[in-house]
Amino acid sequence: MSCSANGIYNERGLDVRKVLDRKAQSKCFVCEKKGETEITNQELLELDCDILVPAAIENQITERNAPRIKAKIVSEGANGPTTPEADEILHDKGVFIVPDILANAGGVTVSYFEWVQNLQELIWSEEEVLDRLTRIMQRSFKEVLDISLAKKIPMRTAALVLGIGRVAEATKLRGIYP
Repeated sequence: MSCSANGIYNERGLDVRKVLDRKAQSKCFVCEKKGETEITNQELLELDCDILVPAAIENQITERNAPRIKAKIVSEGANGPTTPEADEILHDKGVFIVPDILANAGGVTVSYFEWVQNLQELIWSEEEVLDRLTRIMQRSFKEVLDISLAKKIPMRTAALVLGIGRVAEATKLRGIYP
């Protein structure tokens, strides 16, 4: 787990709630338990793990460190955390990448829900919002995965294919272009 200042690691796992409580008090991660060690953000990216979620800063996975990334899945919570060169390296290594335009689309989707509610003077419960969001995100993931598998292309490319296809279809339906 890390922030912009430092990271903390324990090979046996972290009690996330307690670590975050300590961070809130000291503004950075503090090691207090046996097995916890402070690590740099660069070291954190290269840890032996199944899933890596770069979720704060762009261009964190580059062609320099991509060969040392050990995660089997990278789910991009930040905008652009992986450079195009690193993306290719990870893909060639067989790393499954959930691209930022898919993985962090939930915030934009919920903003859309707020807009719809305001326009129509609706009030949805948190449960309704989460239910709608879950359905949309699961459907979107499936659509991108299906394109990726069918066309044998990376997930990022599949997400772009889907998005560009939707824009092209909307443009055609609106009669903007013949």
